[in-house]
Amino acid sequence: MAVTTSMLVLSLITTTILLTLPYAAPLSFQKAGFSPNDGDITYERDAYPSNNAIQLTTNQRDVTALVSIGRATYSQPLHLWDRGSRNLSDFSTRFTFTINSLNSSRYSDGLAFFLAPNGSTVPDNVTNSGTLGLTRNDEVLNSSSSPFVAVEFDVFQNKWDPKGEHVGIDISSMDSVRNVTWRSRIREGKTYEAVIRYDSSLNNLSVVFTGFSQTSTLHQRISYIVDLREHLPEWVTFGFSGATGNTAVIHSIYTWDFSSNLGIDENTMDPGPETVANPGTGARHKPTKSKAGLVAGLVIVCVVLTGLGLVLFMLKKKKSGFKTDDDVFVLDNEFEKGTGAKKFSYKELARATGNFAEQEKLGEGGFGGVYKGFIKEMDSYVAVKRVSRESHQGIKEYASEVKTISRLRHRNLVQLVGWCHEKKDLLLVYEFMLNGSLDTHLFHGKSLLKWPVRYQIAKGLASALLYLHAEWEQCVVHRDIKSSNVMLDSNFNAKLGDFGLARFVDHDKGSQTTVLAGTMGYMAPECVMTGQASRETDVYSFGVVALEIACGRKPMDLKAPKNQTRLVEWVWDLYGQGKVLEAADSRLKGDYDATEMECLMVTGLWCAHPDSNCRPSVRQVISVLNFQSSLPSLPSKIPVPTYFTPSLNLQVFNTASQSSQTQSSSAYGYNTDSSK
Repeated sequence: MAVTTSMLVLSLITTTILLTLPYAAPLSFQKAGFSPNDGDITYERDAYPSNNAIQLTTNQRDVTALVSIGRATYSQPLHLWDRGSRNLSDFSTRFTFTINSLNSSRYSDGLAFFLAPNGSTVPDNVTNSGTLGLTRNDEVLNSSSSPFVAVEFDVFQNKWDPKGEHVGIDISSMDSVRNVTWRSRIREGKTYEAVIRYDSSLNNLSVVFTGFSQTSTLHQRISYIVDLREHLPEWVTFGFSGATGNTAVIHSIYTWDFSSNLGIDENTMDPGPETVANPGTGARHKPTKSKAGLVAGLVIVCVVLTGLGLVLFMLKKKKSGFKTDDDVFVLDNEFEKGTGAKKFSYKELARATGNFAEQEKLGEGGFGGVYKGFIKEMDSYVAVKRVSRESHQGIKEYASEVKTISRLRHRNLVQLVGWCHEKKDLLLVYEFMLNGSLDTHLFHGKSLLKWPVRYQIAKGLASALLYLHAEWEQCVVHRDIKSSNVMLDSNFNAKLGDFGLARFVDHDKGSQTTVLAGTMGYMAPECVMTGQASRETDVYSFGVVALEIACGRKPMDLKAPKNQTRLVEWVWDLYGQGKVLEAADSRLKGDYDATEMECLMVTGLWCAHPDSNCRPSVRQVISVLNFQSSLPSLPSKIPVPTYFTPSLNLQVFNTASQSSQTQSSSAYGYNTDSSK
């Protein structure tokens, strides 16, 4: 009884402490429509909800108002970055919309998705519809009093605009820092889709949006490197702003999904601001302090009662003789269906790694650390991945990896030796790779790989992919092929590892819609847009790695000249000029087989073709790399892909990006972080 009482008291104390800690929750929501009773959206000026959509401007052709301007913003501010830790949020948003002139050939002006300081409103006395309601008339090209970052969908050419309808990225100015012609059909009232993403590790603001040719839907792209901390405060208002001049155009938003993930150290986190209600037509009043206090009190009571219930449940299970590990990890039977891999005890692995000594650590990432160990019974070294207890996706990735890789056997796959789940620890044991991961040699100065070794690595990786896609009993889609997941043994043979995101697919099935996963820079455009993983998306990732091997460059290099920032686009541009060998790794100083170099580069471009239907199979890749088939003839300019886009669930979207803070986790590539 004493034990029960003490545990209950401890639970209550812990719960109370947790409730008093600052909490920085990521902001996520999904809106399949908009009703007048939806308190999450704040409307300004002419914006209002109608027909389950947001109408940004006056929706009547017979209204003769010279200018109609409206805004619709989310009622809660976004914590964009944290002053204490300097952490900057990733975010993704997807929305569908129309700009409809009702078949009139005269139309203006467009709409924008924007971020601005918290509490920002439509500037006073703005009458210039070319501002899209973002800035004052006298600050069109330098909005010092009302800073903003926006993605504009502009259908009217002002004097600062490029010719024709366009999509642009604006930073406190209506003169876009980057723009691209938009293949729109305003007269036909087409519905468009846009996905805007910000990758904080690369400072990359990217936009994928639809347009239309005569026969099909197009997917266009634009991006810009910008550190949002230099232009916006910590807390921002975000949403849509639109405007029209003396021509009647309907600006409608039909659906809106948003997801952010700012990781903040609670000890350094600044308190959040009070939400500021935007004044103007349709502005919504926020809850009073008394109501907020009542809600907070109810939440605390619910959490305490839930905590007590969980404690009593655990005590009852313990009294009944259940073992927590056996109840939580009902995985052994499933794991043991694999061949070869064995279950280790925690004691064995602790002894092998010197109790997970810091000096034995090979790398560190978001899912935990990787340690070098020696198992006497096997008389061999191993690499032990210790999945972090704080990792929300740890159990899922752990189970996926064991159930996948333990059933696979190939000379170019990292061998899973065993696993362990005890003491609330999740441990994976791999064969030890003496030469670490490919990326440490290409990018981190571990050694300069000679050309024959590089070409052999590319062929080895292709061989591993052929086994996964075509030679095993089921097709395995890896979903995270990248240079940090390619391991090198003592003879520099390539071995593909990290199957935490892998999925089994029947050989006769195509794309599988999943939660978006993978690493930006290696992900195929259709995967970014739709979340669909397939053999073709793996082939795309292989193509990027092939170009990394040939060029010695990362998929995105922020320090490179402007036209060389994106590896695939840069190499494709040189290919179109007949100068593809100019992209060869300069550190090789010309010491390579020119025929093999060209072969690997062109094959890499072929695999990284934006249109999945134009990519080769892995068997075709191997045939070309072995000079059994001729090189393909590719377009001189990188094509624009076309494909159907289903809805993407951004609420469960997990941004996967490269981070300099976890770069060391790839030193031995038994990756502890699916974002690596």
